Amino acid sequence: MSYRRLRAVCIKELHHITRDPRSLAMALAVPVLMLLLFGFALSLDVDRIPTMIYDMDQTSDSRALIRQFQGSRYFDVRSLVSDYAEIERGIDRSRILIGVVIPREYSRQLGASRKAPVQILLDGSDSNTASIALGYVESMVRGYSLQLRTVAINRRGGEHLVPPVDARLRVWYNSSLESKNYVVPGLIAVVLQIIAALLTSLTIAREWEMGTMEQILSTPLRPAEMVLGKMLAYFAVGLADATIAVIVGVFVFDVPFRGSLPLLAVSICLFLFGALFWGIFVSAAAKTQLQAYQLGVLSSFLPSFLLSGFIYSIENMPPVIRLITYIVPSRYVVTILKGIFLKGVGLSVLWGELGFLALYAALVFLLATRKLNGKVG
Repeated sequence: MSYRRLRAVCIKELHHITRDPRSLAMALAVPVLMLLLFGFALSLDVDRIPTMIYDMDQTSDSRALIRQFQGSRYFDVRSLVSDYAEIERGIDRSRILIGVVIPREYSRQLGASRKAPVQILLDGSDSNTASIALGYVESMVRGYSLQLRTVAINRRGGEHLVPPVDARLRVWYNSSLESKNYVVPGLIAVVLQIIAALLTSLTIAREWEMGTMEQILSTPLRPAEMVLGKMLAYFAVGLADATIAVIVGVFVFDVPFRGSLPLLAVSICLFLFGALFWGIFVSAAAKTQLQAYQLGVLSSFLPSFLLSGFIYSIENMPPVIRLITYIVPSRYVVTILKGIFLKGVGLSVLWGELGFLALYAALVFLLATRKLNGKVG
């Protein structure tokens, strides 16, 4: 392999990149736009749940229960209604998610130390959100019920009753339980996968369509030198995108960074190598730029979003789909970024994921070289 030929290809691609300032600006701006859009819009937090309450009892006990809902950050009590029809209209028009109905005998049942049922009407159109909201309701009602029972027993016995179990929770790595701290590191990995694949997916196909490939073939340039030279040119753009994405994640979204910066740099470089080589392989396999672009989007966007564990838990997927995720590089870089950002773990924990990224980059480089060699032949 000749360093001079490798350098010449890299410089040629850099000139091609810099001569199209609009495309370069888009390559640098799109990751930021995607991070801002998805980072602010994609939230897994379920709080401030719109709620209506129908109080049929109208007593101090029922008003105390209403105050429990009003005082919780998980519920947003929009209005106190006077019949079932208003709750039904609110759910039908998607104005509320939960309707709470306190029956007429609520206070009397409490005074007689009997069960006092409270009806919860839930919009189950979005099953995931509905399940989380139902868990919040059950947890709050259960805690309030225990509080009422403790007060009643204390009044009868004349002494303070202490609950037998005192659970003290400590949340590690994301103590504020904000979904952005979980979403943004994974989003950085997904954005880099998409951008890197799209940057290089057109490069070989463009050479064939513009007629410059014949001129290149007349030189002593080897396929491996062409692949590496083109990759290094776009690697500089990908590295700039990665730097911008990390800065936006830390300083715009305030995602905690607890790990090693050198380990983060090495991980991103390995990932970019594999993603850029894959884009070149797709470009070498395609016949036109349109086909290369479509294959690049299909092979980077969908796996990164659906099979990387970025949003959907891999453990909850069917066994066959779980097996497929093992060949998706985004799965490993998402794990690495979340480990470095949130947990501060190092090479002793992440060596397996880093090893896969290195193996993937080497394998895709060989595939791209062989594919290009076959086309040249």
